[in-house]
Amino acid sequence: MTFASAVYWSLFVVAFLAVAIWESVRPKRELSWPAGRRWGRHGLLLAIAGVISTVVFRVSPIAMATAVSGSRFGILNRPWLPFLVRCAATIILLDLLHYATHRAFHSFAVLWHVHEVHHSDPDFDVSTSGRFHPIEVVLVQGATLGAVALLAPPPVAVFASSLLAMALNFFSHANAALPKRLDALVRAVLVTPDMHRIHHSEEIAEQSRNFGQTFPWWDRLFGTYLADPAAGEKMTTGITGIRGVSSLGLGFMLAEPFRRSVADAPAANVRPEPDNA
Repeated sequence: MTFASAVYWSLFVVAFLAVAIWESVRPKRELSWPAGRRWGRHGLLLAIAGVISTVVFRVSPIAMATAVSGSRFGILNRPWLPFLVRCAATIILLDLLHYATHRAFHSFAVLWHVHEVHHSDPDFDVSTSGRFHPIEVVLVQGATLGAVALLAPPPVAVFASSLLAMALNFFSHANAALPKRLDALVRAVLVTPDMHRIHHSEEIAEQSRNFGQTFPWWDRLFGTYLADPAAGEKMTTGITGIRGVSSLGLGFMLAEPFRRSVADAPAANVRPEPDNA
């Protein structure tokens, strides 16, 4: 195992456990199904997606960044650009890419059927962060590799971006909440659980809000930010019609994109009233 891999997986375990302990001690809401059952199935889905993505591409974004570091066509490998500027630009641009790909999964029916696996979790907690269909993982990884090849960013910045995205993915899916005042402060810089939970609302109009993964700026900039759900604390997460124990099955999650969807309309086609909060 390389040093980068050791650091990544160490932080993966620490970040997951930290969020898991937080939401166990101070849960935001009671779960519909036992956490152990959901965590096991979501963990298996995450492992399958990771293996398939590795087999398909056989190269990581960090390895791609190293390979193209000397490219004449790279946007961010210009010697006149200060190193710290290139690193900051890498983290910001890769997060913008995630916002764009996430919004695309809500904008086109064929992509929504794949992404629906993530939203069909009847509950919302740290394990939801691993509930992604392998097809989505492969598509997002392909987009990331393409962006890295185009940008030719510093490999260390790509690594930092992956660490930040992974940790914030756990944090933003926590079945927990920051105190209101602290949430307002943190939300100015990072996506918080209360902000992202709105995106998992059962209301289709609210699913088309708060796409950001790490930074909340893109939602504010592109008009997709929503401060609070219409139902307030009574907001229900998941997808209407998918509530039974079958939704927790590994077979169900793997086959879901190929069945007739209960939510055929792409969520981003529903345009809610502008929110100025």
